Amino acid sequence: MADCLTPDVAKRLTELRLNPTTQARIDELAGQANEGLLPPAERAEYADIVEGLDFLGILKAKARSAMARSGR
Repeated sequence: MADCLTPDVAKRLTELRLNPTTQARIDELAGQANEGLLPPAERAEYADIVEGLDFLGILKAKARSAMARSGR
């Protein structure tokens, strides 16, 4: 997959960040999850977010690898 990334796309992927509103929601859900206080709907929301962040982390790792191979 990393072979499909142009250097510019790879660089942009590595620079992706969550907006403050989204980060605040994640922090709120994480705090409740750590305390065992998430109702089922929010537990599902949090699970979806974590899965998405895991996927984004993998994409970023692939992008960094592509950048390293291209010498950027």
